[in-house]
Amino acid sequence: MQTPLLFAAIALYLICAALPSRRAGLISALTAAAWVLHGAGLWSEVAGGAGTIRIGFAAMLSSALWVSVAAYWIENQNFSLDGMRRLVMPNAALAAALQAGFPGNVIPLEGKSPLFGWHIAIATLAYSTLTVAAFHAVLMALQEKRLHAGTDAKSFMSSALDRLPALLTMEKLLFRMIGFGFALLSLTVLSGIVFSEQLFGQALKWDHKSVFTMMSWVLFASLLAGRRFRGWRGKTALSFTLAGFATLLLAYVGSRFVFEVVLHKGWA
Repeated sequence: MQTPLLFAAIALYLICAALPSRRAGLISALTAAAWVLHGAGLWSEVAGGAGTIRIGFAAMLSSALWVSVAAYWIENQNFSLDGMRRLVMPNAALAAALQAGFPGNVIPLEGKSPLFGWHIAIATLAYSTLTVAAFHAVLMALQEKRLHAGTDAKSFMSSALDRLPALLTMEKLLFRMIGFGFALLSLTVLSGIVFSEQLFGQALKWDHKSVFTMMSWVLFASLLAGRRFRGWRGKTALSFTLAGFATLLLAYVGSRFVFEVVLHKGWA
């Protein structure tokens, strides 16, 4: 049942991405419908079996983009973020398609601590929030480049960029998302350290996922500290945001992709 739901969500996401900006009401309604269908398909896939969950790189990516769509829809009610629609919707469609093609591995919950589910949920929310921040940073970079270019040429993306709030407003939104995402990432790291043995049946070890997660945490912590004490902004803030997100991407989706698709191994 989940595959038709995901395909329906993909179709609506692509329609939303292609619609002109003047159809704001229709875009909002279709986005909400696509989000509901995507969520239903995601839930059916991840929590489809009694006493088990199914987790993989595609499900994690799909979850992140599902939350990103919700964040875009909510923020767009207060600010005109049409440029983000042109980035988020195609990526949400791609993530849903990957989930349909790569369902992931089944993990039995019997004998596992209840903390396991909370750890996965918080990690997914942290990753999702920082994914939105990465989209936001890309938009700001494009917006700044367009301002410095000093051209009036119109294109599919440039017209959407012209409708974005001022760069200062975009920057405030960016750091608000990064602050929230960093708090969730800190909880993820803390739960991984404190409850590692209960969660995974072994003491914490410095594998690829732990190393990349800590690298991402350090990058975002440095960015927030630099913002607070040195007034970092502009290209410096955008560079740290994208570097932190890329590192987190390697920790979660990247490592799971290598295990599932390249090495054909289960959860690790």
